[in-house]
Amino acid sequence: MTATQIDLSSYGMELLISYHNNPSVAKRNKLVQIHAGLVRKVAHRFTHQCAEPYEDLEQIGYIGLIRAIERFNPHQGCAFSSFAIPYIRGEMLHFLRDKSSVVKVPRRWQELYSDGEKIQKEFATKFGRSASDAEIAKALDISVQEWQESKLAAQNRQPLSLDATVGNQIDTVVSLGDTLADSRYQAFQYLEEDRQQLQGAMNQLEEKTRAAIECVFLRELPRKEAAKKIGVSPMTVTRHLQKGLDQLISMLSPQTAGLAS
Repeated sequence: MTATQIDLSSYGMELLISYHNNPSVAKRNKLVQIHAGLVRKVAHRFTHQCAEPYEDLEQIGYIGLIRAIERFNPHQGCAFSSFAIPYIRGEMLHFLRDKSSVVKVPRRWQELYSDGEKIQKEFATKFGRSASDAEIAKALDISVQEWQESKLAAQNRQPLSLDATVGNQIDTVVSLGDTLADSRYQAFQYLEEDRQQLQGAMNQLEEKTRAAIECVFLRELPRKEAAKKIGVSPMTVTRHLQKGLDQLISMLSPQTAGLAS
């Protein structure tokens, strides 16, 4: 890390502390500028896994970054990048889920394409060659442009084969399947990001609340034993658990939180 990067990191933490103690839109916007690289990093990763434009993913990612800034507690010892990335990624995933839908082709184009395919087969049987777009359009009594549009729409509706060639290297052909991310690696990556997000949220809890959750849920200790280790009553442990779970649910659900003005 260069001296400039260290200075920027130090300034960013100072600004996070200042924002935490006294929030303002100006400070928040400055923090967004400083940490924009986190959004770009996640957006670039997603562009290799979906068809959405990079610019759209980047804009959505900034919403996650803003929410992370608003929820981050700089006094808990968690790196801001580890805390923010799951928020950014969560917003992008939410956006992609909302955008995903089956491509719908107008009924007229479906019928034209079906009729055109029949004409193509008849033409091949009769003349021993494929019909041109102009010949099919003439047989359907439509313009060449309308036939080409209906044909393109129908073709784009078909799922791609994983064996389809998308490129060539010096000594091998690259298929669509070769470009897809390994599902096991993705699953591990998502679990690691979820773990980081959970750890970041745990670090935001009060000391005894965090200790209660760690004893009961992570170490699976009975509440009486957890109470002895923490130095409180079993009833207080129960209150800490309820309080901690409510806070964790709030912090780990960035999609449900409203964007502060």
